[in-house]
Amino acid sequence: MKNTIYNILGFVFLTLILVSCGGKNSHNENDGHNHDSSETNEKQSDLHQEKTKDHGAEVMLSQQQFEALKMKTDTIAFRNMSGYVEANGTLEVPPQNEAAITSVVGANVVSINVIEGDKVEKGQVVAYLSHPNIIQMQTEYLNAFSNSNFLKNNFERQQKLYEAGVSSGANFQKAEAEYNASKAMVNGLGAQLKMLNISPTSVGNGSIAQRISLRSPIEGFVQKVEVKTGQYVQPQTELFEIVNTHHVHADLMVFEKDVFKVKKGQKVVFNLQSLPDEALIAEIYSVSKTFESDPKAVHVHAEIENKKGRLIPGMYITGKIQVENSKTKALPESAVFKKGDSFFVFSVEPENEDWSFKPVEVFLGAKDGDWVEVIFKNELAPGIKFAYNNAYYLSAEMQKGEAEHSH
Repeated sequence: MKNTIYNILGFVFLTLILVSCGGKNSHNENDGHNHDSSETNEKQSDLHQEKTKDHGAEVMLSQQQFEALKMKTDTIAFRNMSGYVEANGTLEVPPQNEAAITSVVGANVVSINVIEGDKVEKGQVVAYLSHPNIIQMQTEYLNAFSNSNFLKNNFERQQKLYEAGVSSGANFQKAEAEYNASKAMVNGLGAQLKMLNISPTSVGNGSIAQRISLRSPIEGFVQKVEVKTGQYVQPQTELFEIVNTHHVHADLMVFEKDVFKVKKGQKVVFNLQSLPDEALIAEIYSVSKTFESDPKAVHVHAEIENKKGRLIPGMYITGKIQVENSKTKALPESAVFKKGDSFFVFSVEPENEDWSFKPVEVFLGAKDGDWVEVIFKNELAPGIKFAYNNAYYLSAEMQKGEAEHSH
């Protein structure tokens, strides 16, 4: 009986030992499996992060998206890029092509023969004036003219008597002096009448003008009429302004930092506010040698080659002076986007049925219209194509993808 009990106890003890060893081995096997699984998960996480990083540096578009965005792609273009200096100014005419019409005497306006915008010829009457003083000036001239004729006859008589020894030298000298003084008086009054456009000869013949004419000294257009019928005008008051627009030119202001780039013979492309869609072209014929004080800039004068529309002095203009011309790599401005302080463009290549766009950093150079010079940090492989438009849309999509993968 005792042997049976001992056998049973020995069997139980052996069973407990085997169970204990089996549990330990099983635990060790589980520990090994968990360690391998952790390493695998870490590798998969690293691989996922690497793919995310690669994906963030490109934008993928399907063929349908590509067509919907009307994407334009091509290899890099070489263009003649003109560097330019921006300058603003006004339309002006040379001083000899502007005239102010005034009256030399105070008078009343009898009639006005022109209105603003009328074309006038040199010497054409623009208005008539009248005043009693004008009649008095003619009367004074006529009196002086008649007196001079009398003194002339007296001088000639005294001269004959003096030469014949009948008259004294004193009488002859007095007659000569009086005659010379009368001639000076007549000439002076006659000059005043000529300034009034009155003929001294007509007045000398007894014809007194009741009114005087104001005439244009140059050919051109009436810019201003600053008088009314019946108005009394003071001497030297500007009544009309005449401008010859045939010689209108661009007067641009170039700031100190750009003066050294500008020279005679360069082309200028500019626009008027009244003709925003019309580009006018001019050529520089004069660069001032002195600075204006405020702002510190020099005047640059350019002759307009393709005059269009009504070019009126004083019109505000914005222009670009072309200062250089070189053939260089260029892309449309719509192909470039800015991120931080850097500029990028997108290279393009097909990937199965999709399109892959990858950013390429560039430096920007000269601008010419809608095109800009691009300078690549690294040498380009031949045949690479670039997106010519929608750069900022592609940039936004790329940043959106980076944001999604960062979560």
